[in-house]
Amino acid sequence: MEEQSRDTIDFGFRTVNRNEKAGMVANVFHSVAAKYDLMNDLMSFGIHRVWKRFTIDASGVRRGQRVLDLAGGTGDFTAKFSRMVGENGQVILADINDSMLKMGREKLRNHGVVGNVNYVQANAEELPFPDDYFNCIIISFGLRNVTDKDKALRSMFRVLKPGGRLLVLEFSKPVIEPLSKVYDAYSFHVLPRIGQAVVNDADSYRYLAESIRMHPDQETLKGMMENAGFEHVSYTNMTGGIVALHKGFKF
Repeated sequence: MEEQSRDTIDFGFRTVNRNEKAGMVANVFHSVAAKYDLMNDLMSFGIHRVWKRFTIDASGVRRGQRVLDLAGGTGDFTAKFSRMVGENGQVILADINDSMLKMGREKLRNHGVVGNVNYVQANAEELPFPDDYFNCIIISFGLRNVTDKDKALRSMFRVLKPGGRLLVLEFSKPVIEPLSKVYDAYSFHVLPRIGQAVVNDADSYRYLAESIRMHPDQETLKGMMENAGFEHVSYTNMTGGIVALHKGFKF
């Protein structure tokens, strides 16, 4: 990854002022929010559902617990966790982007997910929750968009209960060279065309491909989580490393 100064940060392959990135990412998700779920299915050929099932199985979430679905988008994980924690538990769907949060709220309420779910617009770097509050935090395909990832990980550590776990599901670095070449060709040539055809926005999906390449690889992210205080950090590669699930605990 390219070294950044204190005042600049990557936005895909571009270097921008650090204080501008959040707004630029927000514009991307304002643009794609309405067809976010459809694009997930098209982009991943539906495989994202397998990645998410694996993540839920790794969560250890039980009845009565508190779960934070951070950068939770349209609420796929929130819907599952709402059923898992039951009426005495709590799930908070948090996203920095109000368009995504509105889509998530509407979708979940239309599916009858009410009662134990709350919605909070929040920046991952400065989570507005008490210390030692959640049993489980999940951030799915969101960490790469955060301006200061180290600060966000420290914020997550603070609000996690002792004994709790953080799950980071994110695009990562393919570990098979032939797959990596096919993946690059798909990401930079096919994906923007799908975005143009479906949401009339090739640029947002070009940014998506670039942001994935700028995100820390598996070992680097593991080290970042450890530096933030997490212990027993491990990761599992899925689909040849195109996606990885990182898991860390607070003791």
